[in-house]
Amino acid sequence: MTYTLTLQSIEPVTHDTHHLVFNKPDGYVYTPGQACDFALAKDGWRDEQRPFTFTGLPTDVTLEFVIKSYPDHDGVTEQIAKMQMTDQVEVSDPWGAIEDKGPGVFIAGGAGITPFIAVLKRRLQTHGTLKDCHLVFSNKTENDIILRDAFTSMPGLNCHFVVTDDPESELARDQIDKEYLAPIVSQTDGPIYICGPEPMIDDISKALKDLNVSDERIVTEDLD
Repeated sequence: MTYTLTLQSIEPVTHDTHHLVFNKPDGYVYTPGQACDFALAKDGWRDEQRPFTFTGLPTDVTLEFVIKSYPDHDGVTEQIAKMQMTDQVEVSDPWGAIEDKGPGVFIAGGAGITPFIAVLKRRLQTHGTLKDCHLVFSNKTENDIILRDAFTSMPGLNCHFVVTDDPESELARDQIDKEYLAPIVSQTDGPIYICGPEPMIDDISKALKDLNVSDERIVTEDLD
């Protein structure tokens, strides 16, 4: 089924990422971590569907998204960044593989953070703390870190930020590898969630297996 949403607000989060708020259709229900197929409701764009994750809570009266723009990709996210109040989009029923399976390690690359936003918000709403939760978040530069202040202010959340394209940063590292993950993973026997580009998921899954993390503990969502 397709639902038409009207934009209520749009605000920048980083230099290339926006927070968008839309009306929520009656009876529309999703689980934190789920996404929908999303298209601009205007001629020439309705068939250009892209998956985007809900970043608000199911109890909210609106639907929220945090969307990173890629002007050099296909034009859809570039168009989204230019949206104006009352512009409309069309979305599908919710879907997705990421869901809260308990406290553990949340590993994200770039826009792969979006499924974890709602999951962590809901855990905080339900439990009052994110004790025993670790966020490992990789970006190109510190300016690319989405909602950095929001994450660091979440009670109990252990944040581990990495940047790969800024050697002058104190967060600089080539990649999230086995050596980096070992001390973090050793602190929990809970699930390990991974969301990002497919090559990143493959590399981190291999690193986790080298650390003797069982397949049953690994939860993934391919960003591609």
